[in-house]
Amino acid sequence: MNKRLIKMGFIILAMAVIAKSLFVIMKNVKLDEFHKAAIIFVIDSSASNQKKLPEEIKYVKTLCAVLDPEDAVKILKVSDSSYLIYEGTPGDAAGIEKAIQSFTNNKKDYSTSYGEGIKKALGYALTMKQEGYRPSVVVIGDLMNEGILAKQINWETLPQNVKGVQKYAPELAMMFVYAGPEKLDLVKTKLSPVLGETKLVVANEAMISKSNTRFLKAIGR
Repeated sequence: MNKRLIKMGFIILAMAVIAKSLFVIMKNVKLDEFHKAAIIFVIDSSASNQKKLPEEIKYVKTLCAVLDPEDAVKILKVSDSSYLIYEGTPGDAAGIEKAIQSFTNNKKDYSTSYGEGIKKALGYALTMKQEGYRPSVVVIGDLMNEGILAKQINWETLPQNVKGVQKYAPELAMMFVYAGPEKLDLVKTKLSPVLGETKLVVANEAMISKSNTRFLKAIGR
């Protein structure tokens, strides 16, 4: 009887130790909290970018495919002017393709308005932050200045504009893809001091395959 009681005592003690250990482990484990994201695309639809556009449309769809159904997507086109052509969920592949195909067929329009487009995208980023999303801006195109100077990127004021958005959305991320190395080097020079290496992603055509993984990391996935 005594041996049985001693044995039971050891079993109960062992179970208590195991239970306490599991409690401590579970208490210290921090699960990653999910945050829904808002991705605002700025895509070049000018005549000079038409040859690359099919590949860039495919890229938008592949990026949307790895996003969460709770995320939100907005797409602005950039040519002589910039305006919103799509807003909805990343899972609406047919709707995204239809919107881009319908409003980016500008074979006679050689102007760009990257500055205007990015300014609007940053404005939408603030709006989406108020709606509970973590905002990001993805700029797709060669970043070439064509047309009215006032509609182009002002590289001296853009970093300050980004800082202004960061005051309300410190998790803001930006990505620039499909531009040439010289333009992307300019992006890094101007925006890395503001966004840092993690929140700023750049990729030319040769590096485009790795950009999605880096972008997901930038938005906290």
